[in-house]
Amino acid sequence: MLTRHKRFALLVGWVVWVATQCMVPSPLSAAEQASPLQRAAVFLKAGDYRQAVEACQAEVRDAPSARAYVFLTYVYHALDGYLGHLSTTDQWVRVEHLYLNLAAGGIEDLTDPPDVLARIAKELIQQSVQRQADVTAAMAARLDEALVNQLWQEQAAWRRARPDDWWSGVPPAWHWDRP
Repeated sequence: MLTRHKRFALLVGWVVWVATQCMVPSPLSAAEQASPLQRAAVFLKAGDYRQAVEACQAEVRDAPSARAYVFLTYVYHALDGYLGHLSTTDQWVRVEHLYLNLAAGGIEDLTDPPDVLARIAKELIQQSVQRQADVTAAMAARLDEALVNQLWQEQAAWRRARPDDWWSGVPPAWHWDRP
């Protein structure tokens, strides 16, 4: 018969084994791997703007094009739009959460979180995002101004169709769902 200590040790061993099995990534086929833009679209929907920016930056780095720069610019615009929505609806706690999403990046942030006043964070983030959007938009226009103009028209239509939450998704005509 197993003693209480042996049963506990067996349970702990089983839990450790299960945890290590869950941590081993399963190999994905090429079709199952999401493109940076597919990941960016999911991150936007989740409100994870840091990851969305990073995914679009990966697209610019791996496959530079006017389209890639426009998509990165769109994520900056979406972040700016979301911040504007939060401030006009007086949701300052969510502004702080957004700041933490953008500033936090490691496990150490759980024990030493950065504290900031939400209204200051909003101003800092918006100014930086607007500057970065201007830079990436100019880069895109240098590569293919006609395409950029077409994509901005599609973005404007998307914003008009979804004035209350356009920043949480991407224009379907842009096909971010393609690998």
